[in-house]
Amino acid sequence: MSRVLIIADHDGKRLGGGAARCVTAAGKLGAAEIHLAVLASPGGPIAAEAAQITGVSKVLVVERAENAHPLAAVLAPQVVKLAAGYEYVLAASNTFGKDLLPRVAGLLGVGQVSDLMSVEGPHTFKRPIYAGNAIITVESPADVKLVATVRTASFAAAAGGGSAPIEVVGTEAALPAHTRFVSLNAANNDRPELQSAPRVISGGRALGSAENFKIIYALADRIGAAVGASRAAVDAGYVPSDLQVGQTGKIISPALYVAIGISGAIQHLTGIKDARTIVAINKDAEAPIFEVADVGLIGDLFKIVPELTALLG
Repeated sequence: MSRVLIIADHDGKRLGGGAARCVTAAGKLGAAEIHLAVLASPGGPIAAEAAQITGVSKVLVVERAENAHPLAAVLAPQVVKLAAGYEYVLAASNTFGKDLLPRVAGLLGVGQVSDLMSVEGPHTFKRPIYAGNAIITVESPADVKLVATVRTASFAAAAGGGSAPIEVVGTEAALPAHTRFVSLNAANNDRPELQSAPRVISGGRALGSAENFKIIYALADRIGAAVGASRAAVDAGYVPSDLQVGQTGKIISPALYVAIGISGAIQHLTGIKDARTIVAINKDAEAPIFEVADVGLIGDLFKIVPELTALLG
């Protein structure tokens, strides 16, 4: 039976939402053991969260001062050392995993399966191509360690309630001297995290300005939703880039997705195709977004959205 090593995503304080979804994917591989690795400084609180995920056999904690910030060049050599004895190395297909695992695969001298969305067998998987317009089946060599990023929108999060043992381990990996942490500029956001939120309200270029985008925040606050945006809205400077939803942004799978003033370019639809219910508000009745929407409201968003926000109390 095989063993799977999952590299946990986190913000230095809390476990990211991708780890539990990777556990679900790992379970479909028929693995005998699923270990979750936390590389951090400190890693105790994050490891405690990871240990509660049902299906995790053990949590490995690597605490080094250099791990205080998730630099792929620093983490990759450590992951390679940890990966000995595992048939699979997985991470979420988010900013963290997309940055880290290609370096891991390169150091291991193996290929990588990106955006794994379905497990058909121990070495057979499906993944999207052409902005999600086509799904291909890929097969990895049975005698080669598999490195893969998991499309989190395609897998439900594993349940909590587990009690996996936690083990502090050392890797003794030589770290690169050419990479060091300098500074971090990040937006502080008290709203739900976009990639794991059950409800998302997104705005597009039709909002017209960053000032007008406030009506999106107001509606999102009423229902406890995360805020997203189309690439056009990000490029126009209405919102920061970390709110972008779509092929070149974040792939999400909320229970409810509300697209306001978004026409529905294929790149955007790629990011929301796994949403369970899609609501579109747009004055253009021919907008492509209505072809995928479960509920559509045709009209002036500057009239509809404030009225909807008021009705929600």
